[in-house]
Amino acid sequence: MNSNIRAAVIAVAFFIGLGAGVAQVAAQPAEPVVKITAKKFDYTPNQITLKKGVPVVLEFTTADVVMGFSVPELGARTDIIPGKVVRLRIVPDKTGTFTFFCDIFCGSGHEDMTGTITVVE
Repeated sequence: MNSNIRAAVIAVAFFIGLGAGVAQVAAQPAEPVVKITAKKFDYTPNQITLKKGVPVVLEFTTADVVMGFSVPELGARTDIIPGKVVRLRIVPDKTGTFTFFCDIFCGSGHEDMTGTITVVE
């Protein structure tokens, strides 16, 4: 067997062996993603239900202007940038209903840009 073929056989065997380990890592469940669209002067959806202790990724988009997202009671905050997908991972640590709001002035009507996150057991 020439050295090129032998090297190829060794490389294939090596990657097949690694593939089993990679498959085990990939089999872990992905964190749920909640897609939220922000626009003047609204979040869609504006009511979200999450489970206590379960990680979730909030994924924000906007086509308007720079906006904010803040839920002080859950320690969550991010800027929402037009034309970009912004991801914010949170793990709710208490139950209840919490108000979220835009904390970057985005124009007249800004004060009405709110929603709620309800965290259940």
